[in-house]
Amino acid sequence: MSDLSAILGLPYLLPSQAQKHVTHNEALRLLDILVHLRVSGFDAISPPTVPAEGEVYALGASPAGAWAGQAHNLAAFTEGAWAFITPLPGWRAWDLSTNELRIWAGTGWVLPHAEPDMLDKLGIRTGADSVNRLAVAADASLFSHDGAGHQLKINKASATDTAALLFQSGFTGHAELGLAGTTGFAVKVSADGAAWSQALVADSASGTVTLPAGMTLGTGSDTLDHYETGSWTPEPADAKTGGTPGTTGTATGRYIRIGDQVFASFELAGVTTSGLSAGTALYIRGLPFPARAHGSSRFTGAVRVNNVNFAQSPYAYLTSGDSAFRLMQNLPGASAAPLPVSSYTSGTADIFGALTYRT
Repeated sequence: MSDLSAILGLPYLLPSQAQKHVTHNEALRLLDILVHLRVSGFDAISPPTVPAEGEVYALGASPAGAWAGQAHNLAAFTEGAWAFITPLPGWRAWDLSTNELRIWAGTGWVLPHAEPDMLDKLGIRTGADSVNRLAVAADASLFSHDGAGHQLKINKASATDTAALLFQSGFTGHAELGLAGTTGFAVKVSADGAAWSQALVADSASGTVTLPAGMTLGTGSDTLDHYETGSWTPEPADAKTGGTPGTTGTATGRYIRIGDQVFASFELAGVTTSGLSAGTALYIRGLPFPARAHGSSRFTGAVRVNNVNFAQSPYAYLTSGDSAFRLMQNLPGASAAPLPVSSYTSGTADIFGALTYRT
């Protein structure tokens, strides 16, 4: 049987031992050092010039002076001399200089894991589960910066997965924003948490924002469900469809569509009518959208013409369901009549104008 205890190395009282108080007091001295162990510094190399009774140091790899040869041991100044103790793995010591707790790991004094790491789940005032591995019940949650700023990151494994914020009422989802099945940003809403509608989508490549369900302005019932700009190519011809197209020196057009309203402007310069049927109306084809197909739909627009013969100032006229319009003139005491192909001076006729219509 050893004369010392296995962990702290405290001396045992032996049978028939003389001066048992010496052994007992040595054990008390060691207990006084090691129980609630406090050190004045870690990795100490040189002993203080005037040590205080009860001072303890955790020595470094190459201590000098009175500590020479005691690498990594504990040095305790007690009863006017240095006593050295070899720590065992798991012993804890409080650093009086830094207010930190250290643990002897066998090769050095290390900081304990003071923060949770790789927890399976964590619930703060509520229960966490295998899906909601982090659950918090509180009036608010604060994520503050630890530097110049702060980012809250939600990552998904692949483009077809979801990385989003879900807003619930009574644990039923009603709004979601984020990356829902694509890499484009989307805002979705639901009345019951089952059927969802996309309210806004921002394309990740172009940045283009669309409103798939439209947008209602003010308190009315009209919905703005379309906005588009682009170009179109006006084409002169002797029929709405088919027939014979003419040629031009310049044929350009631009349009803006807002909801079902289309504003189309155009320029036709140097219109050549050779080969076209002289007695038929000249049509300008190629509008970007057909006119609304409704019996009461008739649309007109102002034009400017050069080298065109007319009795009254002409105007652009578009009928229901068509994508081609004609130039018309109002005749006194008679019905309005279209300008025929023969009214245009071939090769030098110019037509400039704009037309607003519903599609």
